[in-house]
Amino acid sequence: MTTTLTPDICVIGAGSGGLSVAAAAAAFGVSVVLVEKGKMGGDCLNYGCVPSKALIAAARQAQAMREGAAFGVGACEPDIDFAAVHRHVRETIAAVAPNDSAERFTALGVHVIKAAGRFKDQQTLIAGKTEIRARRFVIATGSSPLIPAISGLDKVHYLTNETIFGLARKPRHLIVIGGGPVGLEMAQAFRRLGSQVTVLEAANALGKEDPELAAVVLKQLRVEGINIREHARITRIAPLGKDEVHVGIAPGAGTHSVEGTHLLVAVGRRANLAGLDLDKAGIAHDERGLKVNSRLRTSNRRVYAVGDVTGAPQFTHAANYHAGLVVRSALFRLPARERRNIVPRVTFTDPELAHVGMTEAEAARTHRSIRVLRWPYSENDRALAERRTHGHIKLIATARGRLLGASIVGAQAGELINLWALALSKNLKLRDIAAYVAPYPTMSEIGKRAAVTYFIPATRKPLVRRLVGLLRMFG
Repeated sequence: MTTTLTPDICVIGAGSGGLSVAAAAAAFGVSVVLVEKGKMGGDCLNYGCVPSKALIAAARQAQAMREGAAFGVGACEPDIDFAAVHRHVRETIAAVAPNDSAERFTALGVHVIKAAGRFKDQQTLIAGKTEIRARRFVIATGSSPLIPAISGLDKVHYLTNETIFGLARKPRHLIVIGGGPVGLEMAQAFRRLGSQVTVLEAANALGKEDPELAAVVLKQLRVEGINIREHARITRIAPLGKDEVHVGIAPGAGTHSVEGTHLLVAVGRRANLAGLDLDKAGIAHDERGLKVNSRLRTSNRRVYAVGDVTGAPQFTHAANYHAGLVVRSALFRLPARERRNIVPRVTFTDPELAHVGMTEAEAARTHRSIRVLRWPYSENDRALAERRTHGHIKLIATARGRLLGASIVGAQAGELINLWALALSKNLKLRDIAAYVAPYPTMSEIGKRAAVTYFIPATRKPLVRRLVGLLRMFG
């Protein structure tokens, strides 16, 4: 028998964005139904942020053992117990999982339904044997790995971010298809854990980032022994023997083939729309995802969407940002419009690469005059003490000192970008950053030092020098 529910809000998808909407709405006493066909916590907890950062942390520990000599600590090649590394990854997921569990959300007052959801009409969703007629719906179904159309790929076993963290044995030679953030993060982690690694990228590795900063990351990855092949067009893939794979490459990218034991596909992601019956609900969509306005509303005024499914930047923090906007709009009728320029991104390689706002190239296309300011880690006392001097900060501002963007490549870049994300969100100017007091010695000082360089030209202006001279006459 079909059960009918009439909640205030129905959330479809229990990933980061969907859980944030459900928790916030329930906290305000709103009736919420949460529909999830897979694992609670979505991609971030089970296949993305949490396991990848656990693996990267293990790899960083291994690398630290190799680099101890510079500090007077005996360097050694670490003994990698990959089964124990795998256990560390699973334990990390298990430690975070209770926060996203059905039990926790049920305790918060959310009605959790573990079933696939599909729209019956513009105001009704079917989930299992339950019919849900909500005042508002929020689609938060996320995204899945994009599988490219490469001849022979379907004839071999390949990994994606959804399966690579299930490996209990170390790959001897990992071939990574895709030189974006995910591909390079995994490439470096597995290299540091003892695997041979080859990366095949059809265009430029880290092609969405500022080339100046991306070059710093790519240089370090190559120093560590990762073979990064850019402009490598894959022509075919075939099994080689029992446990290996052969990847053919078009002429012009060096050798014409590479053989390995494992293949990771990391070329991007695709919005999860299948099975939702969106047309029955009058919800417009295309190959990128759902079409939403600046308030994250779809073409059906009852339905909002958050996170990857909107075609927005595919980050957990972006989904959480969307969730806050939807709660403001759906619950309080407050104006809440998405500002994508304030959402930062981080590539968690070593060195890390972080960015928020406009790049230099983007700013040059939209502004008549810009200022580009830099400060190197090599001029930072904390970085010198820790021997982490590779990298720099790069600020983009208008001629009048309004911040347009910030990029950092180097140690703790993902932490340091927080200040610049705040500065952009509050429309701060460089003089605001130059005026704050940074604790010494910290790596965050590189940001303030870069901001201060904006004012150096003023020290050379004759009018300013004459004013200083005049004021000196008064004692």
